[in-house]
Amino acid sequence: MGKSINSVVLDQSLAYIRANTTRMTICSAEPTTYAQANSTFALGSVAMAPGDFTLANGDVSGRKITVAAKNGNSVAVAGTATHVALLDVANLTLLLVTTCASQAVANGGTFDVASFKDEIQAPT
Repeated sequence: MGKSINSVVLDQSLAYIRANTTRMTICSAEPTTYAQANSTFALGSVAMAPGDFTLANGDVSGRKITVAAKNGNSVAVAGTATHVALLDVANLTLLLVTTCASQAVANGGTFDVASFKDEIQAPT
């Protein structure tokens, strides 16, 4: 018996991320809560808007969301960034966490985050 899911179902999940992400943070460790991503492990942050996200067909299958690169953002705390988090500030919600290329940052300096994507694959 085959398996399938309509792209609309996958898009709703990704569209939620696009509509509700208002902040991206770089973190010194993998956050598992909003507080960790926004404060405990946060080294710097940048505002996000729906225009920073693109929905498309997945590279393998299903659907994906691509997050635009963010360059020249202010660092608040010195450390080494290993993760990127997307936050819904209004609802105090951690929406997505991914790894990033390890980046040492200095207080008062700047940081860059390369474009990245998250893919929800079709059922197999």
